[in-house]
Amino acid sequence: MSYIHYQIGSPNEALCFLSRAAEALRQIRNTVSEEGPWLLVNYANLAWLHYYIGEERKSHTYMSKVDFLLNEYPSPYQAELHPEIYAEKAWAMMKFGRDNTLLAVQYFQKAIRMQPDMIEWHSSHVLALASTSKLYKTQLDKNTFEKLKLAMKHDPENLYLATIFLAASAGRGRRFEAEAWELAKKILKKPVSSYSGIKPLLKLYRIYLSIDEALDLAEEALQRHPEERYLKRCAAICYKKKILSHGDIPPEQSIIDRGINLYEEVISLYHQSSLKRQITLANIYGKSIRSQCKADEIFEELLHKLNQDPLDRQMLYNYFAKYCLLTHKQSNKSIIYYMKAAAIQYPSIYRENSIQILEKIRHRNRNRMCKEIEKLLDNLHE
Repeated sequence: MSYIHYQIGSPNEALCFLSRAAEALRQIRNTVSEEGPWLLVNYANLAWLHYYIGEERKSHTYMSKVDFLLNEYPSPYQAELHPEIYAEKAWAMMKFGRDNTLLAVQYFQKAIRMQPDMIEWHSSHVLALASTSKLYKTQLDKNTFEKLKLAMKHDPENLYLATIFLAASAGRGRRFEAEAWELAKKILKKPVSSYSGIKPLLKLYRIYLSIDEALDLAEEALQRHPEERYLKRCAAICYKKKILSHGDIPPEQSIIDRGINLYEEVISLYHQSSLKRQITLANIYGKSIRSQCKADEIFEELLHKLNQDPLDRQMLYNYFAKYCLLTHKQSNKSIIYYMKAAAIQYPSIYRENSIQILEKIRHRNRNRMCKEIEKLLDNLHE
């Protein structure tokens, strides 16, 4: 929050949040000492912030505090960072994709090796490990599963951890319905956050129980916290799965309308809403016969204002190609946009999928555009 306020030109609010962070760290540690290595990163942030707003004297003051803590609490291993810093780096890395999560695992391992009694580090370590595997598609390996079970034993109040453990157990064939409901009741009573466990629990319901039960749970969460945009986003994902994974037979109109309302609200609440979220909204509109014109409008607008980012262009072309074929049965128009996605020289799942579909069409050799497809694919392989 401090960094965000600094970026939008509110240095006083940025300083306020770092001060609150320092106090929160002291309370979490529940220690008599006013100073400790857990303040290293926070003091470094304060030094950085004061420097960039032109308060060099205060910046030097906090740098002195950093030096004091480094000398007073030296790293257990010479030439390595302090374990607190490794843990902070690991938590940051977990937010930035699978490759960085692998790095987070290494940082947690270093922190734990130096200071093995930190329960939250062990919990976060196994969560990072679990997130590097396709938890809901393949069985978690035995070593990681045992680490997850041990972390659960030492951190029983961590509901996010409990949810991931339940998902891992379900992947191993264990029945869990009663436990899932008990866990849901606990999560619903807790304050809403991305770490509460509601999002992975909803995914657990969707995959291993039923999408309708997931919808019921999402709606109950929204009834308890009607203004929480995070819950609206979680519920919107459930409705997307219900509507767009329904095959050729669309769900009831009331379900489609609810999905549309949620996605429109989420897009308005997240002002920098992703292109994918807007594509999803268009596809949901497309499932309603009375609203297909609205879907066409959204896609045309997105195509008109599309930026030059190669991944965004591939994604939009690929999704629009599918929309043209599945909604309007426009096979030639669909092929044109698959070709547009494939022609962009950028590695992505959207390009790969487009090429695979084009190769299947060429192999069947039933479309009048097969020659154009063959020419494009030959050029790609050169």
